[in-house]
Amino acid sequence: MNFLPIIQQNAPISMQIVRGFRSSAALSSVQSGRYKITPKRDRPLTYEMANPPHFIAHRKAWNSWNTSNLRGELRTAQCITEDMFIRKFMTGTWHSLVLSEVIIKRQFNHIRIAALIKQGISARKMYFLLGYTEEMLSYWLQCPVTLELQTVADPKDVIFKYI
Repeated sequence: MNFLPIIQQNAPISMQIVRGFRSSAALSSVQSGRYKITPKRDRPLTYEMANPPHFIAHRKAWNSWNTSNLRGELRTAQCITEDMFIRKFMTGTWHSLVLSEVIIKRQFNHIRIAALIKQGISARKMYFLLGYTEEMLSYWLQCPVTLELQTVADPKDVIFKYI
């Protein structure tokens, strides 16, 4: 006997939503955050990209270091949107020069941004982009911003493995 129509008639509107039943184990769906293997195995991965998400805090670190995700903290949504904006601005300003993921560290009112940069431009342009990025982000985010960039001569030095 199907009791669902009887329950739906007598339940309040908020309780009439029926959830689906999942028959597979929760651990069997471990696809998100992983890269697909290419047929020729020619996709380069850095060390951070090569480790799956369940190795965060074991073999790899978080890409954003802040305390806004703790219970009772304010500005959770603002920190997430600011982090997305910083990453987009960095990859757009340092076009085709960023070799790793952009790491954002927040300490009190100070934001530190770390990344690996390819040595593809002159030192004068590098210092201009460094000052430009720090000044613009400090103005937009209303707090001091420091870039901690490390240059790499050969982009192949950053590649950990191919898949």
